[in-house]
Amino acid sequence: MSVVGIDVGFQNCYIAVARSGGIETIANEYSDRCTPLLNLYKAFDDPFVQAEKPKLPYGLHKLANGNTGIKVRYLDEDTVFTVEQITGMLLTKLKETSESALKKPVVDCVISVPSFFTDAERRSVFDATQIAGLNCLRLINDTTAVALAYGIYKQDLPTPEERPRNVVFVDMGHSSFQVSITAFNKGKLKVLSTAFDLYLGGRNFDEALVDYFCEEFKGKYKLNVRDNPRALLRLHQECEKLKKLMSANSSDLPLNIECFMNDIDVSSRMNRGQFEDMCAQYLMRVEMPLKVALEQSKLSRDDIYAVEVVGGATRIPAIKERIAKFFCKDISTTLNADEAVARGCALQCAILSPAFKVREFSITDVVPFPITLRWKSPTEDGLGECEVFSKNHAAPFSKVITFHKKEPFDLEAFYSPQDLPYPDHRIGYFSVQNVVPQQDGDSSKVKVKVRVNIHGIFSVSSASLIEKQKGEGEDMQIESEPVVQNENRAEDQECASGEKLDTAAGASKPKVKVKSIDLPILANNIRQLDRDVLNNFMEYERQMIIQDKLVKELNDAKNAVEEYVYDLRDKLSGIYEKYITEEESNRLTLMLEDTENWLYEDGEDQPKQVYEEKLDALKRLGQPIQDRHREYADRPRAFEELGKKLQIYMKFVDSYKQKDERYLHLSAEEMSTVEKCVNESMNWMNSKMNAQSKLALTQDPIVKVAEIIAKIQELDNVCNPVINRPKPTVEEASEADDQNNGAHNGPSAKQGAEGKGDAKGSQQTKPGSKEMEVD
Repeated sequence: MSVVGIDVGFQNCYIAVARSGGIETIANEYSDRCTPLLNLYKAFDDPFVQAEKPKLPYGLHKLANGNTGIKVRYLDEDTVFTVEQITGMLLTKLKETSESALKKPVVDCVISVPSFFTDAERRSVFDATQIAGLNCLRLINDTTAVALAYGIYKQDLPTPEERPRNVVFVDMGHSSFQVSITAFNKGKLKVLSTAFDLYLGGRNFDEALVDYFCEEFKGKYKLNVRDNPRALLRLHQECEKLKKLMSANSSDLPLNIECFMNDIDVSSRMNRGQFEDMCAQYLMRVEMPLKVALEQSKLSRDDIYAVEVVGGATRIPAIKERIAKFFCKDISTTLNADEAVARGCALQCAILSPAFKVREFSITDVVPFPITLRWKSPTEDGLGECEVFSKNHAAPFSKVITFHKKEPFDLEAFYSPQDLPYPDHRIGYFSVQNVVPQQDGDSSKVKVKVRVNIHGIFSVSSASLIEKQKGEGEDMQIESEPVVQNENRAEDQECASGEKLDTAAGASKPKVKVKSIDLPILANNIRQLDRDVLNNFMEYERQMIIQDKLVKELNDAKNAVEEYVYDLRDKLSGIYEKYITEEESNRLTLMLEDTENWLYEDGEDQPKQVYEEKLDALKRLGQPIQDRHREYADRPRAFEELGKKLQIYMKFVDSYKQKDERYLHLSAEEMSTVEKCVNESMNWMNSKMNAQSKLALTQDPIVKVAEIIAKIQELDNVCNPVINRPKPTVEEASEADDQNNGAHNGPSAKQGAEGKGDAKGSQQTKPGSKEMEVD
């Protein structure tokens, strides 16, 4: 079973796998460890989406559910794909890359998401994993994955009874800035707080440079760069390179772009000081997330053990200086800035997978935004609400809330508007069905379980009605849980004003006779794909994978024809020249030219079978020439090998004939077989060599290398068993002698006479017999 961790960033993806006892980041088919992407999970009307829309190389489309659709050209038709489908395509590609590296199927995975992702965004990512055919064991926050990659290898962490080690993790990537403060003890980590700036990242610094050079080139070269998308893209690429160079060098650095626009070469210069002045507005925003995270963790700077930074933008010296200055501590860069998130994901996947045995390491994450629950019954006036999960509340976590109701009621979950930096703060709507009053007409106690799961996704997971029983009934324990009453009761007012909903430790649990009845819940999550729609997307993805395979096979078939044409044409005037007659060469050259012209005209778009037939037709003429060349090159070595074998076996036969004591145990019959095979092979080789020497290089060979190799194998099969047969031992010889004497009912008269004449002498054996000379 495979273990894969995927870091899905805003600009690049990284894949890490667990194998050979460690975690390894793998490369794609271009030998690049990062795979580019550009994707959005927000609603179409979100101001951020609208601001990004002009900068994107593809079109956006508003979907019926308010989500953002992406308009592309697929199979010669304009098609709008959902973000989930596009992300599913990306994950399918990353899955193929993983399977190519691991040489086995990939199913289980852990995928990272920014810590500030909302419920809708997390559901979108999770749906995308299903579209790609992946089993996502966990959606893990970026900074939590980094914390795991940092802590799991530490051997000196405090024991659970000791004071934890508090580490700050700062991650500034292409488009966002995240901060997390984590407490470590042996075998576990607990995230204390998170903070973020959603719109601060390396791209802001790139765009500052782009804006500067656009203005400079407009005045210096009279070029309006923003009117030319290609030139603007090249400028973005060069500015990113310049930014990286300035991170390592404080001197003036050049920016030169040849044929930038209208065949004009452009050049300029920039140094780190100018760059930092230009980006002052962004550098000022670095401190605020650090301050928020520290305050919410309820720690002081002295409580911080280390500050670890990851993410490409943290390489900018001015950013590192501000982080170090805030915490009054040197920052640490022990983690791989680009790959730490993917490695943490792979480690979490290994921990969750039953196929791997990994050191126990528990993770407690947090809820990024406060979650409030609002409720209303059809006949009630007004609404009741209560915050069920505060910011930085531990996750995953479940809570049971008790309502007193006489009829079905609705719940609405949403983020606190003042804490959410998005215009849409809704999570979902949930309708608790089949609620009825008690038999005495009083309100029924309805227990509703709400949960933030391991993925950070909120749900109303279950609801049950507690029915009082007359006489004998089920004897069960009722948890002493927080109670949310109707709004006209005092308890409801207290809850709305901030009463905690967590179960109190050591609370009493009285026994009562009750019956618990499960209640159905109708859920409607905001911007959530219906199950039928998701199934259709999954099937469509499978069809597209099949279509991609067919297209690849078609392209491979077409490319095979093109490659064969170019390769053979070059070799006809090179290494194949002496192996082909002038007439054959002219005919084949003409055929190659016709095929090349056909490829770029009528053959531009043909079925796979047509390309295969074209290639077969070319090979019928070209293959004999290739065979002549190959046979001519390999035949001498093959004959040389056969000659060496023949010399070895001829020497063996000669030694036997000269009574070499090493071979006296061999019989005359089998030696005769060896000699016959050697002589026949020698005659075969000589005849083939003589016949081949009379042929021109342009003629097909009389004997092929494969036949020579077969002759060598035939010779070995006959001779090797004989030449390598060991001498029998003394015991084997004695046993054979006894069996031989027993078969003749004692020695003959002649043998007896010989035996009497020399009782202490040796018994002589005839050549080819199984007896040995024994002293």
